Amino acid sequence: MSELTIRPREECRYDLVSLGEIMLRLDPGDMRIRTARSFRAWEGGGEYNVARGLRRCFGLRTAIVTALADNEVGRLIEDLVLQGDVETEHIRWVPYDGCGRTVRNGLNFTERGFGVRGALGMSDRGNTAASKMRRGDVDWDHIFGELGARWFHTGGIYAGLSETTPDVLEEAMAAAKRHGTIVSYDLNYRPSLWKSYGGMARAQEVNRRLAPHVDVMLGLGRQENSTAALGFEVPDAEVSPSAPEVEDFDKRVATVSAEYPNLRVVATTLRTVRTALVNDWSALAWLDGDVFESVPRPGLDILDRVGGGDGFAAGLIYGLLEKGDIRAAVEYGAAHGALAMTTPGDTSMATLAEVEALVSGVDARAQR
Repeated sequence: MSELTIRPREECRYDLVSLGEIMLRLDPGDMRIRTARSFRAWEGGGEYNVARGLRRCFGLRTAIVTALADNEVGRLIEDLVLQGDVETEHIRWVPYDGCGRTVRNGLNFTERGFGVRGALGMSDRGNTAASKMRRGDVDWDHIFGELGARWFHTGGIYAGLSETTPDVLEEAMAAAKRHGTIVSYDLNYRPSLWKSYGGMARAQEVNRRLAPHVDVMLGLGRQENSTAALGFEVPDAEVSPSAPEVEDFDKRVATVSAEYPNLRVVATTLRTVRTALVNDWSALAWLDGDVFESVPRPGLDILDRVGGGDGFAAGLIYGLLEKGDIRAAVEYGAAHGALAMTTPGDTSMATLAEVEALVSGVDARAQR
């Protein structure tokens, strides 16, 4: 694929490095958060989920750059990351003050939803170690230059954590570009993250500041309102509610890529929520003026929708890194995202064989 120049595998320690916060997810199962008496613990975070999926499902070499408060919760998160075999060498451990006045670790409570009751996420992540990272905390030239990484992934969730995280992102992206590393950025606009931090206007300011460093942009879909999160409004006269998704996406990309010609690939998932546990699911990717659509999966049964978009990102990146084919990439991404939503927790439990079987059209009959 000529549009992305990817560093040779043999000259890099990592296939992908992610930057973002890892939270402890507490899952009440089939109960409500407000009525639960027990919770199941997982680790999760938008940028981290991609690194873990690429490692556990696709067998690539990945690492996470983040910060954790050095207490029992932080060490639990570390233990969960180690189970996922994502390299932890670049985690910054911040001394804990005993009660979280100066630093703490993030928590994420997540209800899966059922029927007409949608999924519900409630984050408790203010004042966290990852949100307090600053420019200069990480030796990015060591990671991207001396060690080497083929791909760097991050996103708008980490950008929205504090006043300092956009500086960390910009510093990391600039270093990645100096060393020939591909940069992907998932817009992942979450109104709750920006609510007390300048709202949509601040998100637009940050995203527009970072966009010139990006090669692969994810999440430019109508549902996420991410075009607006970049500061672009697609007029209703051009994009009607009845417009085909491909046409709608093509117009959004045309608007954004005219401003940011550095973008090489743009991709998004398409989700229509029928009930909390039944969604229509597919994906689109844009390369060099052409739009490629995955096989649509209407009426997809879902166990836990959290992490579906990150699963898509992991599969898309795998396809671009290892297959060099945008058509394969969008199919791997859509299939992996679909499978990630069939298991509990943020992270993927799928295997490469399962992804490839789904890509090739194998059904869900029992494997014996």
